[in-house]
Amino acid sequence: MMSEGTRVLVVDDEEIVRESLGGWLTQDGLAVEVAHDGPAALEKLRQGKWAIALVDLKMPGMDGIQVLQEARKLQPEAAVVIMTAYATVDTAVAAIKQGAYDYLVKPFDPEELSLMIQKILSQQKLVHENEVLRKALKREYGFHDVISKSPAMHQVFELARVAAPSSSTVLILGESGTGKEVLARAIHKESARKDAPFVAVSCAALTETLLESELFGHERGAFTGANARRKGKFEAAHGGTLFLDEIGDISPKLQVDLLRVLEERRIQRVGGNESVEVDVRIIAATNKDLRKEASEGRFREDLFYRLNVIAIHLPPLRERKEDVPLLVERFLETLAVELQKPIEGLSSEALTALLAHGWPGNVRELRNTLERGAVVAKGHIIQLADLGLAPPSAASVGPGGKVEPPSLDEVEKRHVIEVLSFTGGNVTQAARILGIDRVTLYNRMRRYQLRD
Repeated sequence: MMSEGTRVLVVDDEEIVRESLGGWLTQDGLAVEVAHDGPAALEKLRQGKWAIALVDLKMPGMDGIQVLQEARKLQPEAAVVIMTAYATVDTAVAAIKQGAYDYLVKPFDPEELSLMIQKILSQQKLVHENEVLRKALKREYGFHDVISKSPAMHQVFELARVAAPSSSTVLILGESGTGKEVLARAIHKESARKDAPFVAVSCAALTETLLESELFGHERGAFTGANARRKGKFEAAHGGTLFLDEIGDISPKLQVDLLRVLEERRIQRVGGNESVEVDVRIIAATNKDLRKEASEGRFREDLFYRLNVIAIHLPPLRERKEDVPLLVERFLETLAVELQKPIEGLSSEALTALLAHGWPGNVRELRNTLERGAVVAKGHIIQLADLGLAPPSAASVGPGGKVEPPSLDEVEKRHVIEVLSFTGGNVTQAARILGIDRVTLYNRMRRYQLRD
């Protein structure tokens, strides 16, 4: 016996077919309704939710393929089965291409129909259960688009949920690539400002002059090329959230200007005298130790305390390796859609290598590594060679199959290699990114036997 109350729609222009099909399916415990043509079927589809629609191919006016096309728009989750007495390979292919679950050739055995419907309902039940499970896992492991199984990250989620409803300033601390902007967006979505704009600005990407104009806007004639008044990001984010990424890199002058805005909640456009009130919640982020920067005079202490109302520290990926499989699953789902390539997963060797890697670039580096693997992979499974990572040594796998973290030298060597690769071998630029001088970098290259 099938699920009682499951709704099935029978669409056929022949009354005897509608009656016989309706009788068979009702005996199976299904809730059956009938429609004598395409327009009548679409009207019923608009009025309620259906599990299955059995649609005749040849009908006057609107044929079965047309009904199928409209049904896919109205109820994409419903399974549509095409019925035809004129089955050919062409009609079958056309129906399946348009999204039909399958087709039946008239006359068909009631037992054949029952088996097909049982199969459809079983698959729909499985899809529903998977969706329920996915939502449950998201509730357990996620905070909007941020997912984690790490206890440390769950503390982050708890603090973020507490902070979100207020308008207090939030300072997100963490290494590059840990997902600071993703967390900022999640806090915004959880807040009362969620329907207002979320505006992000990278403070490290612009010069002082350009960043000042970007944040506060400018008046016409304020500087060469300012041909019209332009509103800044503070005004664009009015009523919502302004995310200031890499706040530790702003100049002393802009630190003063930002402090004034935080105190007065008003801004002044570059080249203007008018004071504009702004209602903006500030979320700032940095990969620097702002407390240390402030104590050593590189960042204003008063601004630091204004920003540091609610501080949230995002741990690096190497400190929450249990998240790697969870993130891999999420990224592969996304990449399969973006690349239009059926990627089903990773080989065990590939996953072991991901768990052993130090991830100096954190979640961003993991995502980029998986994208490379997805592009290079020849089949549905990403292999170790596709990732471009060195295989972990046997010594790096401890008791119980747990992967031992890499040594500090290994992490440093990988990071130096990655930065040199990023700069195309430009030692000066690489040294600047690493925060060391060229002589120190050359010493590191000799130490790790890296050629120019």
